Amino acid sequence: MTIFALIVINKAGGLVYNKNFHEGLQQITTNEYLVLAGTFHGVHAITSRLNPVKNIPGATPPGSRPEPSSGLEVLETENFRMQCFNTMTGTKFLLFTDTTQANVDVTIRKIYDLYADYVMKNPFYSLEMPIRCDIFDRKLLSYIREINNR
Repeated sequence: MTIFALIVINKAGGLVYNKNFHEGLQQITTNEYLVLAGTFHGVHAITSRLNPVKNIPGATPPGSRPEPSSGLEVLETENFRMQCFNTMTGTKFLLFTDTTQANVDVTIRKIYDLYADYVMKNPFYSLEMPIRCDIFDRKLLSYIREINNR
């Protein structure tokens, strides 16, 4: 079980953080990360609008939806799995793992908690800007090493 990489995308679709944790994924350039972030943001926006409603008589009025669609959450291939955690503010956390990684939702939530504690509470961090916070990097790396070494 391995966590390969983390990407954080701001609400406008810009790449604000990327980190590789394992050699399992092919290395890509910074420009390719920027393209990946923008592309995923667009696909996520489109898929959040694609929400077919089952026509169950008497359940809900026509055209109304019981809850908003969340968009693309998981993309799985034979080599890796990408899971998205979308925050209330629109920031997206993309975690790349191997396909056998268990409890990815718990892991990504813990990463979000680290982000909230060490980035969002940092008085020197500007919202929507690239994340440059050493303590966040150290805590995140420590947590990911703990998972990858199990």
